[in-house]
Amino acid sequence: MAAPAKRVEQLDRVVIRFAGDSGDGMQLTGDRFTSETAQLGNDISTLPNFPAEIRAPAGTLPGVSSFQVHFADYDILTPGDAPNVLVAMNPAALKANLADLPAGADIIVNTDEFSKRNLAKVGYAVSPLEDGSLDEWSVHPVALTSMTVAALADSGVPKKDAERAKNMFALGLLSWMYSRPHQSTLRFLERKFAKRPELVAANKAAFQAGWNFGETTETFSVRYEVKPAKMAAGTYRNITGNAALALGLVAAGVRAKLPVFLGAYPITPASDILHELSKHKRFGITTMQAEDEIAAIGAALGASYGGALGVTTTSGPGVALKGETISLAVALELPLVIVDVQRAGPSTGMPTKTEQADLNMALYGRHGEAPLAVIAPKSPSDCFHAAIEAARIALTYRTPVILLSDNYVANGSEPWLLPEVSELPDLRVEFATAPNGEDGRFLPYLRDPHTMARPWAVPGTPGLEHRIGGLEKADKTGDISYDPANHEFMVRTRAARIEAIPVPDIDVEDPDENARVLVLGWGSTYGPIGAACRALRQRGLPIAQAHLRHLAPLPANLGEVLKAYDKVIVPEMNLGQLAHVIRARYLVDAVPFNQVSGLPFTAATLENMLEDVVKNG
Repeated sequence: MAAPAKRVEQLDRVVIRFAGDSGDGMQLTGDRFTSETAQLGNDISTLPNFPAEIRAPAGTLPGVSSFQVHFADYDILTPGDAPNVLVAMNPAALKANLADLPAGADIIVNTDEFSKRNLAKVGYAVSPLEDGSLDEWSVHPVALTSMTVAALADSGVPKKDAERAKNMFALGLLSWMYSRPHQSTLRFLERKFAKRPELVAANKAAFQAGWNFGETTETFSVRYEVKPAKMAAGTYRNITGNAALALGLVAAGVRAKLPVFLGAYPITPASDILHELSKHKRFGITTMQAEDEIAAIGAALGASYGGALGVTTTSGPGVALKGETISLAVALELPLVIVDVQRAGPSTGMPTKTEQADLNMALYGRHGEAPLAVIAPKSPSDCFHAAIEAARIALTYRTPVILLSDNYVANGSEPWLLPEVSELPDLRVEFATAPNGEDGRFLPYLRDPHTMARPWAVPGTPGLEHRIGGLEKADKTGDISYDPANHEFMVRTRAARIEAIPVPDIDVEDPDENARVLVLGWGSTYGPIGAACRALRQRGLPIAQAHLRHLAPLPANLGEVLKAYDKVIVPEMNLGQLAHVIRARYLVDAVPFNQVSGLPFTAATLENMLEDVVKNG
């Protein structure tokens, strides 16, 4: 007899968090659910959260790995503040995430892992499944491990491999619950385990078993649908910030008609850019995994000297090591893109957690007066456009550019509207081909009157021999100079040419034009700030939002914008670095609101704080 059809309920948004040991495949499970959701056309935003250790102690709180996905039938800005659904693969996953769950949220818990030993590891004297402590939530006990093993009993795979497939059982169940398409996941499994057909069959069977369990069990009487979001017409793909940034660098090379050279040393959370760029040799991309950070940037700067777009990628500790070569690039006035995917510091800090604490280092963290351009993407998909903008500034104005991403946008994902190549900026440059001095000499520091950029002379071009190196250069000739007046002139010129780079004016979102409070952000705070401001406006509270992409130079209209509001609030994941810059530069009482927990702001946290500011001043 066929099982009765389940009731289908429409929802406008859902936040799901998959949590388990770092070896339970939670990142893979979340990524596949996200891909299924992207295929359906929902707007999505994700937040991976995992330990720094490759394999933390099993069953312990430090070893918990999670992946949160927020999907909706409308435009969303964040991965969500609190999960509607928690999939907990063991007691540690439950305990580590329980405080984030609102009352009434669904908890799907793998009962097979609630042994006395696992409970004791995280301080449970009695199982929370039995003592009533979970009564405020809707708990669904599911024997994920044993049901997976039973489903694969005839598959021929060892029990250990069968147990590992429990994440696919969970994915199948959740895919059924939320009416996700799943053919792409089955094709993914075929590719992933192509060399081991028995694992392809086992994982596909586990997925199907999870789907069938949802279809037939009385534990879940309702399945849900979230309709596609209304989005601009075009072709979309789900993309992480690191992948988008890598593709932006590929596109920049194509639009500049230049080879791109990446010199990189692997470092969390920037390594995926190296991995992605290494796949695109056919577009003129050369990647070199260097022996250390200093070698990586040295090779990248050498590539720029040789006529390529030089790029180096790293995180905060690597930027510290690269400082001397960045200063050399400033002195040589060569294009160079330095990608800093920020993480929590100082020192090694928390490698897999997010922070915005490298702004001061990007702006000032070099010896001598060594100014350069700094920009920051606001979201995963914006990393593509930020990379192109960084390349544009570097190539046009012959300067190093620091691109400040962070772990939140680097590993988060969202839908990306693929642009038309013809709509991307033309980045072609003209190399010096002949001497430019009146006497037939080549003057390597004779500047373009519009960009203040010096000529870019490819080594080996006849008649364009010139000095390079870190010693101070004489104006125009580039000869070594210790003349005090020349040094002052060159220092001031290098500073003036960065300040003169034209960048777009900052836009202000103030729909009713009656707000007295402005929230100023940069980088990945865009989503939480936007969600908080949107919620306040929906409740009738006027508030304005502005967001900085260009941090050096700052937009020309920023001072005017700041002074148009009674109060300026600057939320940052640091101890107030942008706020200090704003106060010093514009003499505006910018009020910092800071968090350095290793996690992004929640929209609710910002909404509560901003509501108090709007109402009480």
